[in-house]
Amino acid sequence: MRAGMPLVLVGACLLLFLSGCASPKVKQMEVTSYCGCGKCCEWERGSWKYLKLNFWNKYVSSGPREGEPYSERTASGTYPDDPQPGLFSVDSLKHPWMIPVRILLPWRIPPQDGTIAADTRYYPFGTRMYVPGYGYGVVEDRGSAIKGPRRLDVFYHDHQEALDWGRRELEVRILE
Repeated sequence: MRAGMPLVLVGACLLLFLSGCASPKVKQMEVTSYCGCGKCCEWERGSWKYLKLNFWNKYVSSGPREGEPYSERTASGTYPDDPQPGLFSVDSLKHPWMIPVRILLPWRIPPQDGTIAADTRYYPFGTRMYVPGYGYGVVEDRGSAIKGPRRLDVFYHDHQEALDWGRRELEVRILE
């Protein structure tokens, strides 16, 4: 190794630290939750246009898209998901009895980020965050009531889990 190489590494680390990339931003935020049900996402089965006889179809029940088919996708075009710990995660250390299950179900090996709804003027699609009690998530959606830099909405598949989450004031880490 050359003599100037450690000086270059120290300089690069110092530049990284001073640029703010070394540590994530932490903000106090109000975090609520939602699920994909008709109450949370404002959709209903069947359309009055067909006298509700097409009950297998879902339609948006209010807002600017009222009457249009409901696709179950987020505003960014993805399907929402809640976070899943993978085989190679801190959760494997906390719950080692789940390791054989995750090995037998190979789609559970990599961890999966959850879906977060935020105001995209402040947090664009793709912004990764860590919400205590929820896990890692990515901004993939916006909500009609999610306005401002201090509001988030986290996704759950189950309506009862979303209700149990409620409304919390948390210190959220924003990972750029």
